[in-house]
Amino acid sequence: MQRHALLTALLRSPPSLRSEILRQGLSSQAGDGWNIFGHGLTAAPKSHIRSGKVLLGKRLQSTTSSSTVEAASEHTPPPTPPPGRSRTSRFLTTTALSLLLFTAGFTMCAAPAAETINGYVHPPTDAETLELFLPSTPREEEIDAYILHHPLAVTMRSQPGMSESRPHMRIPPAMRPHNLTGGVLAGQGRIEVPPLNFNEKHAELPSMVQIMYLGDSLCGHPGIVHGGLLATMLDEGLARACFPALPNKIGVTASLKIDYRVPCPAGSYVVLKAYTQKVEGRKAWVKGWIELLGEEDGTGAKVVEAEALFIEPKNAANMARNIVASD
Repeated sequence: MQRHALLTALLRSPPSLRSEILRQGLSSQAGDGWNIFGHGLTAAPKSHIRSGKVLLGKRLQSTTSSSTVEAASEHTPPPTPPPGRSRTSRFLTTTALSLLLFTAGFTMCAAPAAETINGYVHPPTDAETLELFLPSTPREEEIDAYILHHPLAVTMRSQPGMSESRPHMRIPPAMRPHNLTGGVLAGQGRIEVPPLNFNEKHAELPSMVQIMYLGDSLCGHPGIVHGGLLATMLDEGLARACFPALPNKIGVTASLKIDYRVPCPAGSYVVLKAYTQKVEGRKAWVKGWIELLGEEDGTGAKVVEAEALFIEPKNAANMARNIVASD
């Protein structure tokens, strides 16, 4: 009966299990296990029968457990996803984020423009321009100290009615890169320090004295300052001298006559002097020159002289005030 039960279980077992049982029977010692070579199926010792039942039981139990798990998994319902947000909630969130990002971007873009507009509407005073420049290199500190403490600067500063300023510092920082002498020509090797101005602007015929340093990178010929730069400086300097005498403190160059005397060496301290000769309504005639800055009273060799006529435009009252000119 045991042999019949075992044979029945063997025939009902999976093919892989039958192959494993037969392999173990063939590998047993001679006379043991199952004889399948033409003499019928003989009984094996009880120890082998018991091991076969255990092995068969484990395989059947494993197969049954796997089938049970698979069947259970087939009938288990899928997990329910969390409920999504409503369309209105998503719309409000997206709108809020868009407005936040737009506001941040607009603020970042508008800040320089607001600063520039404020600089035009509320320009710094003459005294405030003296505090706006801060040297950033030892070379700038050296040049700035030489100009501020030069005997000529000390003398001009002591005269009554004289206003001291740095006109280029009235230009809003965002606009300086677009200004020729205050931005493009400013920097190391060029106009390294903003020029220092002394204006007698409340006089009937106002005058101006300007001290500056011209670096080695402003040359036309090697070692000689470009004549076009000297002409530009005279154009601006003579205009600053006469603007306070014009009705609306603004004008344009009508004519500029320049006479070059001697070459101006690069890397030099120079002084520009300008005097208003005559004013008739919207017209002002000015004369001036650029000379090397002397050691004592500042008087040095003249390198270039100029005469100019400035005319105030008819619509000057409606034009924005020229922030480069002195108040």
